[in-house]
Order: sequence, then structure tokens, then C-alpha cells
Amino acid sequence: MTLNPRTVHRDFYGAPGAAAVMAGTVTVLFVWYFGCNEDAGCQLPVTCAQWARIAAAAADYRAYVSGEAIAYYVLWWSWLALLYFVIPAPVAQGVLLRNGQRLKYPINGLPSFLVTVAAAVLVYAMRGAAPFLWIADHYFQLAVASVLFATAQAALVYLYSFRRGPVLLALAGNSGNPVYDFFIGRELNPRVGALDLKCFNELRPGIMGWVLLNASFALKQHARFGVVTNSMWLAILPQIAYCVDTLVFERCVLTTMDIVSDGFGWMLSFGDLTWVPAMYSLQARYLSFHPVSHSTPVAALIAILAIGSFLVFRLSNSEKNAFRTNPDDPAVSHLRYIATETGSRLLISGWWGMARHINYTGDWFFGLAQCLATGFDTPMTYFFSVYFLVLLIHRFYRDESKCRDKYKKDWIRYCEAVPCMFIPYVI
Repeated sequence: MTLNPRTVHRDFYGAPGAAAVMAGTVTVLFVWYFGCNEDAGCQLPVTCAQWARIAAAAADYRAYVSGEAIAYYVLWWSWLALLYFVIPAPVAQGVLLRNGQRLKYPINGLPSFLVTVAAAVLVYAMRGAAPFLWIADHYFQLAVASVLFATAQAALVYLYSFRRGPVLLALAGNSGNPVYDFFIGRELNPRVGALDLKCFNELRPGIMGWVLLNASFALKQHARFGVVTNSMWLAILPQIAYCVDTLVFERCVLTTMDIVSDGFGWMLSFGDLTWVPAMYSLQARYLSFHPVSHSTPVAALIAILAIGSFLVFRLSNSEKNAFRTNPDDPAVSHLRYIATETGSRLLISGWWGMARHINYTGDWFFGLAQCLATGFDTPMTYFFSVYFLVLLIHRFYRDESKCRDKYKKDWIRYCEAVPCMFIPYVI
């Protein structure tokens, strides 16, 4: 069997779907900024006049393509790349690749974040809130800078994948169609020296940029209204906790689909650098110009939903990772499983005996709690919840399809043992 077989099955309906996703996600970014800001309010555009106003604003590229913002964005990415190399860190091995190799990854995401937070605190002590208010005021220029950077990066790694010598391609990214392969990612693990671009982008610029944006919007709300509302705390504290959690469990990311099987192309480059920080910070951005104050009972209910769903997400993922790492660990050795012909073990008790994708359920309700923090004055702040539901359902079908192909009759046995997909005893 050849090391890099030609891709036969194409997700997203191939090149037309890939082009539509690229155009559609960038369009959503523009619509959700020009339709939801302090000047326009925050109303979902439904009339021709509203769409015409957004189109006219988007056409004036000089208002949002900023050389200064691009320079700051490159500096941000470079700062985190520098920390990737200079902060001492234990080294973890990735999964065994089909070429028989295991890549090495420095586990210093959390120290990089803490150093960056310390640097931000130092800037605040020296210059006050002004630099962070600039970030809040130039949010969209920075978002556009990240789009340009992500697209350039995806183009470079696509061209780099054609270099001479052995190159391990993603099984899904070797279709021969340049549009589709550029989008989905042709090379599995593009590296520049010791810098693993896919893992670095997954954990550093976007995740940490999301935290920086949230903090900047909270400072913006305080500068404008003299208070940081409980709704702002309900929105940003869970998001910051989620980002820190991702960095604390950095090793776990090495076994995820993004790292193990997906190539690094425009989809991940844009998703990591633009989509996560720019769209996931929508709640904080909205609250920075439209403050909402919840009653204590309502705030408590939102907080309980956030904490409970986060625990489902974290505990289920930790259980799975512990079982994959060492099934004889006393913490998970009591769990029942199905032994498959491939040698893998499929859990049928514990969290994973409740539903086949229980972690997705916790993840979605966690995001919903952050949307609820914004109140009910506009549906636009619930975009994350709707989008994330579509994303998780799409990923669910990708997971199920791959597992059916991999485990065959054992997967049928597994589905019979764990019939629920998301919510125990419901669906």
C-alpha cells in the first residue's frame, strides 16, 4: 500500500463545497461585525436595505484593512512562536503515524500563556487600559489581519507540501484538486524546523487571542459605563476557563482528530487564527456596548449550567484520555469495554456508556450558557450556539462514518451497547 494514497472520498462535497465554506465563513465574519456593533446596534439583517448597508460598509476595504493591525498581528503570532522555542518544557510524543514515526511536541502552552498574561499585566501597569481599548476598538481590523495571515499561511504550507523528499500527506487531502486540498490540508504535519504549525496554531495565537479580546472588551465596557456587569463575567469567565483548560490538558490535544488525521490547510488555519477568537468573543464584544444585568437567580442558573456542562465535557474527555493512555490505570481499569478486531477497546461504561458523544453534549451546553449571558434582545449573539450545534453534528457523522469503516461489525455491537448519541436516555 502506498504511503500517500489518492483521496477518494471528499468531505464538504469536494471543491465546490470547500469554496462555499471559505466564502461563507468570511461572509459571516463580515455580516456579524457590520450588523452587530455599537453604531448599527445588533439586529439580524433581513431587509434589502440592511443587506445593502452591510455590503456598502464591507466594500470600503480601506476602513478595515490596516497595515498597523497587520503588523501587530504578525508581532502577536511571532511572540508566541518565540515562546514556543524558548520556554523550557517536557516533550511529549504524538500518536504513531502510518510512516512508523512519532512526532515530538514541547508541552509549554500553559507557561506561554502565563508569560503572556504577565506581559499584559505589565503593559497595563505601565500604560493603563489604553492598549487594550485600542484592541477593542480595532477588533475588526485585527480580525481581517488574521484572515490575511491565515490564508497566506495556508497557501505556503500547501506549496511546501510539494517539496522533494518524503512528505506524509493527510489521507483526506491528496485529491489532486488544488482548491479542495488547499482547503482541507494536503500535508498532515507541516513543520518549520521544530515548529509544528498545526499544533502551534491549534493552541496558541487563537486560543490566547480569544482571552485577550475578552479582557479588552471587559475593559471597554468598564471605560464606557463605569462597571463590568455580571453578564460580562458570565460570558468571559467560562470562556477563559475553557482556554486555560485546553492548555492545561495540552497533551490530550495530541490524540484529537485535528492533530491525528486532519491535514493543515485553510480550514484549520482560518479556524484557529480567525474563527475562534473573532467569532467566539462575540458575546463579550456585544456586552461591551450593550450592557445586560441579570438578577441574582438568573445569573445563578446560568452559572450552574456553565459549571455543570463544563464538568461533563472535562470529566468525559479526561476519562477517555486516561483509558487510551493506560487502560490498566486504577482510575479507569474498572470500566467495561468491547475488544475489537483492530486491537482497540471501545468503552461501554462510565461516561462513555451514557452516550457515544457525551463530550459533545457538555461542550454544546457550555457554549449555550455563554450565549444566555447576553440576554434575549438579539438572536445574533446566539450564533455560536447554532453554529456549534451544526459543527458538532457534522463531526458526529464524520466520527461515526470513520468508526463504522474501521471497526465494522464491532461498531454495530458498540452501538447496541451504547444506543444514545448525545443525551442519556433521550437521543
